[in-house]
Amino acid sequence: MNTSIKEAMLSALGQFASVNNQDHEAFSQVLVDVFNADKAYLDKVASLDAAFDDHPLFEPLRELFFDLLLINFFNEDVRKLEEDYLDSPEWEKIEEKTIDRGTELLNLLLYLQECQDEAIEPELSDFLREFLLVDEDEFQDEHRIYEEVIANQILVESSLKEVARVSSTLPEDSELKELFYPMIGFFRDSDPEDEDFNEFIKYSANPDFDSAVYALLISFNNQN
Repeated sequence: MNTSIKEAMLSALGQFASVNNQDHEAFSQVLVDVFNADKAYLDKVASLDAAFDDHPLFEPLRELFFDLLLINFFNEDVRKLEEDYLDSPEWEKIEEKTIDRGTELLNLLLYLQECQDEAIEPELSDFLREFLLVDEDEFQDEHRIYEEVIANQILVESSLKEVARVSSTLPEDSELKELFYPMIGFFRDSDPEDEDFNEFIKYSANPDFDSAVYALLISFNNQN
């Protein structure tokens, strides 16, 4: 298992459990074992789902950790396969089977990896325009998905109270409604002090999930 991904996963899990006063040690080991297993990708997905089925208290994290499992596959498992595996019919079938899985967090994690590769600091405008290419005609799906983020980029200069207020006004069918607050929070402050992290939790409408996502992003960014 990739070290950065492991630390990010454990940070998110620990934060989620802390807010809910839950024990998470046993579940942590189950998940590490899933990621480390010498299995085909879809078998790992099945194992991940079985783990969450057996630990329903952590259900809100299922799709986030699916994203981590996919990135771990790209970073670790693909090396053991044929060089053109990601262009193969087999991988195409896997993508079709999992097309409805995961979250938009995947894009942000891939962006943070790219920032590390290029030795640059993550910035929201760079993520939107240089990574997602939301201004390009052929990437209008991304523009549609991220339109609330695009329209509210100024929030990275605003208070967390204001970020939370705007987050609460997003339409229920927005694909980024659930991730908006922690995503903006991260670009606003990617390495918060404890006092600032606690303030983030204070204004969150969904503190266990939001703080888990924020902790995941902070850890992943710091590890890379």
